[in-house]
Amino acid sequence: MKMFYSMALLGLGVVAVGCGSSQSTTATEGGATGDSAQYLAASEPADAVPVGEARQSSEDGQEVTLVGLIGGSTEPFVDGLAAFTIVDPKVPYCAADEGCPTPWDYCCTQDQVKENIATIKVVDGSGSPVAKDARELLAVRELSTVVVKGTANRDDQGNLTVSANQVFVKGN
Repeated sequence: MKMFYSMALLGLGVVAVGCGSSQSTTATEGGATGDSAQYLAASEPADAVPVGEARQSSEDGQEVTLVGLIGGSTEPFVDGLAAFTIVDPKVPYCAADEGCPTPWDYCCTQDQVKENIATIKVVDGSGSPVAKDARELLAVRELSTVVVKGTANRDDQGNLTVSANQVFVKGN
């Protein structure tokens, strides 16, 4: 009988190993998968500035660390890419009791969003956007507070895009 249990356990072990994929998919504390480990910061980066301040002070090509809430439109995520928009924490989003079904679009304070929004693109080592939805890669959702670290990119209209190599998700 002892031999039977040993063989059964061995068989289960082989099945468990055989069914796994070659890519790591171990869940982390935040719920993201193992392939996100290179992009998720283990601790909150120091000296993060709010989005509005970063828009005023950062220059093209400068290393920046900023904090914001995912939102700014009804669809702040880019499908199929690790890209999204964030809004300065000082800008209040609409409350559910105000009759707003999508508080992350800041419909009650849209006039404040323009100067307090940034686009975040999570990039790989070569600077290319990561081709995986940010919601899956980073285990984030609308109104998640994130601290991102990366390189500022400015366009002619003064819009700020950050090519991020690190993202810290605050208490999801």
